[in-house]
Amino acid sequence: MEIGVINSLRNGGDCFEHVSQFGLKVCQLVSWDTSQATPAIAEATKAAAAEAGVRICAMWGGVPGPAEWNFSKGPVTLGLVPPAYRAQRVAALKSWADFAALIGAPAVITHCGFIPENMTDPEYDPTVAAIREVAEHCKSKGLGFWFETGQETPVVLLRTIQRVGTGNLGINLDTANLILYGKGNPIDALDVIGPYVRNIHVKDGFYPTDGERLGREVPVGEGRVRFPDFLARLKEIGFDGELIIEREISGEQQRRDIAETVEYLRGLLARG
Repeated sequence: MEIGVINSLRNGGDCFEHVSQFGLKVCQLVSWDTSQATPAIAEATKAAAAEAGVRICAMWGGVPGPAEWNFSKGPVTLGLVPPAYRAQRVAALKSWADFAALIGAPAVITHCGFIPENMTDPEYDPTVAAIREVAEHCKSKGLGFWFETGQETPVVLLRTIQRVGTGNLGINLDTANLILYGKGNPIDALDVIGPYVRNIHVKDGFYPTDGERLGREVPVGEGRVRFPDFLARLKEIGFDGELIIEREISGEQQRRDIAETVEYLRGLLARG
């Protein structure tokens, strides 16, 4: 397992100092701005990554339109579930797949949204079809298409992967999101979706204590994830992907928290 960090695509692709400052050599590149998904920026990004000695392990592709990370508006604004935004978001994710192929990233990741748990929900089949369209485009480029956990239970993710059936689907398991959304425990989730986990968002938090609001994110090691047990379980199932640190704050505190998480993870991995 290799430690990396979330890294925003910016400066026309010259953006890898954020990775190097922590002594890391791998990142997950993130952007919500599809105007950056051009061949010219892809070429500059690939060159800048090579110069910095940084490997891009996946492209996290954001999509246009509203996005509200909560229980009230999230189901009607996030991912490929809301029909009003579905077509333009499918197109955006295809653009990110084209970009990922140009920069040499192996996969595209996104939040697919509050995929219905009820298979008879009228939006379930259209959502599956939209995911399949994106996944097939990714497959045509030699890429994987990976779900970031959060709005869905592990069983819903498993069912949807089976229904889509393209063979190139995987999961970016965000350890905190399963907890923040009250959708599961990341350790137990590996019993359900472990074979599909391709990389990890290292993040921590607490379960919701108010039915209207998500749980609270906290620095790694201070929440409910139980990272020593989680990493041990990853080793048991043979996971050898990336541990990508994500801290959803900004500024100097974010930098300090990331640096401390790097050392924390190194210590856990050194235990063998």
